[in-house]
Amino acid sequence: MTTPIPPSEPVLTLTRLGLRLPVAPGQSLLEAARAAGIRLRSSCRNGTCRACLCRVTAGEANLRYRIDWPGLSPEERAEGGWTLPCVALAEGDVAIDATLDPRTAPR
Repeated sequence: MTTPIPPSEPVLTLTRLGLRLPVAPGQSLLEAARAAGIRLRSSCRNGTCRACLCRVTAGEANLRYRIDWPGLSPEERAEGGWTLPCVALAEGDVAIDATLDPRTAPR
């Protein structure tokens, strides 16, 4: 699947799936994936349940969050490299190691 990426928009790379997707302004990483027809694992979509927790493999400095304290533990925040795509906004290119929602993944 190829999604056209406007040159002005950040690129979300789903490393496990080998996909590159555009991220529109104000769109969370989870919303960008869904807009491209990719359903990543998630539940609450507000940063508290941690169902979407995944590793950032590149571009961590390009992330900001919709909420002040997303549901990352103090240890995860200190360690770095973790994100909650449901509330993460890309201000530049970013790559994450997210998994598909098992309810919609091909069997």
